[in-house]
Amino acid sequence: MNKTKDMIADSFIQLLDEKAISKITVKDIVDRCSVNRNTFYYHFQDIPALCEYIWQQKIDALIQSHCRPDSPGEAVSVAVNFFTSHKTALLHIYKSLPRDVFLRYLNELALYLVGQYIETISADTPLTPQCREFVVRYYKCTMVGIFLDWLDSNMSYDLLSMALMIRDLRSESGRSMLEQLGQPTTQS
Repeated sequence: MNKTKDMIADSFIQLLDEKAISKITVKDIVDRCSVNRNTFYYHFQDIPALCEYIWQQKIDALIQSHCRPDSPGEAVSVAVNFFTSHKTALLHIYKSLPRDVFLRYLNELALYLVGQYIETISADTPLTPQCREFVVRYYKCTMVGIFLDWLDSNMSYDLLSMALMIRDLRSESGRSMLEQLGQPTTQS
């Protein structure tokens, strides 16, 4: 972990909570964290590279610190709480990062969370690797779709409540789906 790099990133997040990314300059960032422009450019090529670094670091940190196989629901709550506590910054990053970069990290997080969740609730249900992958991808797409809808609606609804309702719905329908997929199929 690079302390200066993280200090630059933290200063940028603070600025994102205050104003649009298009209004933030490298000078604003270096003034906020008391480093010089050369230090900024030593660590980052430009502001979009800083955005990508922040997104990657936050996703990696959430996965490493909160994604436990015994409690995948907690990881979803932690992720949603993080996102909702930085709504303005997240919306600015969403609108400024290249879509493929944003989606890559979002899909990585969702795939991991859903994979852990399915692993937990399917412990008693034998699944073929193909069935497991289908279920994980199906729910990952649901999770990513809801998150993107929330962002596209300018975060107009309570994401945590929605995530908890989906979790509860997924819990029941997921177990049912897993039981059905775990049954041997008969061919006529």
